[in-house]
Order: sequence, then C-alpha cells, then structure tokens
Amino acid sequence: MRDFKTYLDSIDDPVKKERMENILSYIKKTFPQLEEEIKWNQPMFTDHGTFIIAFSIAKNHISVAPEPAAIQLFKKEIEEAGYTCTKGLFRVKWTDKVDYDLLRKMIAYNIESKKDMKKFWR
Repeated sequence: MRDFKTYLDSIDDPVKKERMENILSYIKKTFPQLEEEIKWNQPMFTDHGTFIIAFSIAKNHISVAPEPAAIQLFKKEIEEAGYTCTKGLFRVKWTDKVDYDLLRKMIAYNIESKKDMKKFWR
C-alpha cells in the first residue's frame, strides 16, 4: 500500500479515508499480483500494464470503475447490491455496505479476460 499512502493521506475525512483504505487493502490482499498505480489522481490496480479497476472519492460516494465490459456483465449484481451505475462505473454511497464479493468477482473477471491484452484499456 506504499504507492497509495500519499493518496490516502490526502483524504481529510477519517471515515472516508478508512473506508477507501479498507477497500484498497482488501484488493491488495486478495490479488497480491496486481500493481498499485495513481493515474488521473485515482488509485487503480493494473496487471501486466493493463487496467483492472480504479476508484475515486466523491462527496456522497466512492466511484468504482472496472471498465464497461465488467459493468455490463455484473449489472444485475450491481443493482441487487443497491448501487447505481453508469456505463463505466458504479457508486458505493458512504452509507452502503461494500460488497467485497462483487469486487472480487469483477476483478477476477478483468484479470482473466485481459490476460493476453497488451493495451491499457480494453
């Protein structure tokens, strides 16, 4: 988590900081092969130079961006978890429970489906 330390230290609200840190730590522990990166002022995970998932903080939620293919594939589960989504991201409100199983499935899907990709984006 050393690469994310500066980003996390920039979050003023201790509750938001802890929540984001918990999510990032979960992913790092579950998928230790992923690389931590900060791009466009967002923490993200990549695998062999290809994008896997990114996060950003907004006033009322955390935006989770796993790329449109993952959103489309998991749209029903995203909605069942109570999250709203767009083509490229879904929102976890600060009052929502984080569905770690859904995150794990999306990340595993992106890793597998992009294992032979040479580009950053799908």
